[in-house]
Parts: sequence; structure tokens; C-alpha cells
Amino acid sequence: MKLAGKVALVTGGAGGIGFEIACAMAREGASIAIADIAESAARDAAAKIESAGAKAMAIGMDVTDETQVDAGIDAAVAKFGALDILVSNAGVQHIAPIDELAFADWRTILSVHLDAAFLTTRAAVRHMYPRRSGTVIYMGSVHSKEASRLKAPYVAAKHGILGLCRTLAKEGAEHGVRSYTICPGFVRTPLVERQIPEQARALGISEDDVVKKVMLKETVDGEFTTIQDVAACAVFLAAFPTNALTGQSIVVSHGWFMQ
Repeated sequence: MKLAGKVALVTGGAGGIGFEIACAMAREGASIAIADIAESAARDAAAKIESAGAKAMAIGMDVTDETQVDAGIDAAVAKFGALDILVSNAGVQHIAPIDELAFADWRTILSVHLDAAFLTTRAAVRHMYPRRSGTVIYMGSVHSKEASRLKAPYVAAKHGILGLCRTLAKEGAEHGVRSYTICPGFVRTPLVERQIPEQARALGISEDDVVKKVMLKETVDGEFTTIQDVAACAVFLAAFPTNALTGQSIVVSHGWFMQ
């Protein structure tokens, strides 16, 4: 197994992409800490992983709260003895044009994506550096590379994650820590499902046109990226044996935005 003996903590791990990554890493031998703002959902997710024969724990964590992040990562290390992999995955979305965007909504999106990436990184590397080993995987987006209408704070935050990832690659190298950003295209999670009617209203088009002419227009096959696509990439990066890819961003998008 590719991750035998490793310990992984996944934020936003109770559902969607995060849960699929947690399950994929568990199948490869990792012990899993599911961190989620919905603690009961985190417990359910951890129970499902344990029922499949892996080790797991649940952590209630608001990723924008410094105290909760530090305590949650400390708890994972206390239970499993180490932290080898951090997947900074928690995210939210808000659809609005810039001229109508409330500052509170801007700050919420930036905090959940970018502040949280910093807080979880800092807490994780404080455990990884002394052991001279670790991997941090950030959940970016194709919107880390380009922009779309109605998503200013999300696009700004996802661009910022690339900068944090690249900085950690340089700072972490001497401590044996690597960093990567996965940049998915549209994945049909509940987060994206909510965007379809929102964008239809904002753009004055049908929901079917949002899918075909906005979300999937630039793919090579008209297909959504799947949670399995993203999880397979996360396992690949977590198991990669050298520094050759550290600091890199991997686009997982069915051909939308080819680097």
C-alpha cells in the first residue's frame, strides 16, 4: 500500500472531495483524521472509514479559528503519534458580481480558503519539521489559474493558495516537507450544485446552459471532473517519493486550462 503507516488529516473531510480523499488514503494504508466544522458528520465519516478496516478519528474544527485548528491538529498527533499528510480542502462559495459583493462575504470566502490554508499549514509543519518529513496538499482550482465572472473572492483566494504552496515548498525543503496544489475543474458536489441555479439567475440563462456553456465549455469531453479523479491525484502526490514535484500545481479538469 502506498501510504502504509502514514497519518493524514483532511479538512472539510466529512463529505464531497474531502471524504473521497480520506477514503482513498485509508485504502492505501493511512490513518485518517477527519476535520470538519460539522463534528457529527465528521464522526459519521470516520465511522465509515473504520468500518472498512482503517483507523480514523473525527475532529470538530472551524478552519478559520486559530485555537480550534491548533487543538485539532495536536489531537490527531496525540492519537496517532505523528502527522505525515495535511490536505487543506475545506471550502465555500458565494456568487455575486464585484459591484454587488458584500465585504462580509468577501472576507468569509478569503478566510475559509486562504486564512485556513495558512492556519492548518502552520499547525501541521510545527509537527512535521522536527520529524523532517511531511506533505501538505492544498485544494486549489482551475480558478487558481484563471478567472470567471461572479467569483471574485473565490478566484482571489485560490490564486493566493498557489503563493502559499510555493513559499512552503521553498521553506519546507530543508525540513523534509513538500507541498502541492490540486486544481480541479468543476466537480459536481453539493457546492457546485448550488452554483448552477445561482449562476442561471445571475447570467439570465438556463441551468442547462450554465452546465454546458459555462462550467463544461472548455473541457475536451463535456464531462465534470469526479471526486475519484481528485482523490487519485491526492494519493499520487502524497506518495510521490522525491522533491521533483514540490511546489507544483496539478490541474485535474478534463482538459479545461491546459498548462
